[in-house]
Amino acid sequence: MAVRLKDIAEDLGVSVVTVSKVLRNHSDISLATKQRVWKRMQELNYRPNLAARALVTGRSFAVGLVVPDLTHTFFSQVAKGISQALRREAYSLVIACSEEDASLEQQEIEQLLARQVDALIVASTQRTADYFRSLDEREITYVLIDRKFPDLTANFVGMDDVEVGRMATRHLIESGYRRIAHISGPNRSTAYGRMHGYQMEMESHGLPVLEGYITAGKTSDDAGDASGYEAMQRLLRLERRPEAVFSFNDPTCLGAMRAVFDAGLQIPKDVAMIGCGNLSYMDLLRVPLSTIDQASLSMGEHSARLALDLIESRTKLKPKTILVQPQLIQRASTSRNDFQAH
Repeated sequence: MAVRLKDIAEDLGVSVVTVSKVLRNHSDISLATKQRVWKRMQELNYRPNLAARALVTGRSFAVGLVVPDLTHTFFSQVAKGISQALRREAYSLVIACSEEDASLEQQEIEQLLARQVDALIVASTQRTADYFRSLDEREITYVLIDRKFPDLTANFVGMDDVEVGRMATRHLIESGYRRIAHISGPNRSTAYGRMHGYQMEMESHGLPVLEGYITAGKTSDDAGDASGYEAMQRLLRLERRPEAVFSFNDPTCLGAMRAVFDAGLQIPKDVAMIGCGNLSYMDLLRVPLSTIDQASLSMGEHSARLALDLIESRTKLKPKTILVQPQLIQRASTSRNDFQAH
């Protein structure tokens, strides 16, 4: 016969509510009580009946995450941060991938809602905010991450992308480069913000953005390498080749670096490079890549905590924006002191 919460509670002389709170790692239960309950659960080989708990509480104790690309290190680290934070509160994470397809994203969200997740965390690929307005009308709890909509007031966890653009460009300027180009990303808030930051920083230093020095990468993340390669080829064909390039993200920058090498040029001697994302292997490249770290784990932690606050609140909370701090990671790809051949 399956062990019930009631059996554990009676065995230990505590209430069923106390045992339930221990399962959720609730903060108002003492560590000593938690340890007693956990020990007895292990001894009895207790397994929570999630279906029964959902019927009693009206909750699934699950959060849905929708990201555009599961192979991208940034999103996998965000997912890790979310999972770690949810696990501490006895919630589970259900992950779906939109593959940068707005229609597929909506399908995945509806599937997660059909599974009755308590909240959604979404890095959206939608062109407009219309779908999320429909979620608001349905009173669906959601948190947007990384990408936002300028005309939508919603819970958001991300980064100040204008500051990301300024920080990367400022680093290149302070390293002595003047002819600086930018490979921008697809039509997303992250790309717009970083491009704007690049333009602002150039202007603040009295440096012109030469014709052709802003070139768009056609795709994002999973196809970023090919997109960055093509964009860099366009920059290399300019009459006045840039001294340095700030790429929208690291995958795009990797493609741009490959184009530089294929052209018989050196990094950073002929062209300095900086990206954004701080992917896990950037320091292992032929020329280690300077980048802006996006604090992906922290972004995941914050988004999970915000989602849990929304779930637990008995009243509707005012939408909140949480911005994590970017950090410059300087490596050989921007160092004027590292002009030896690679």
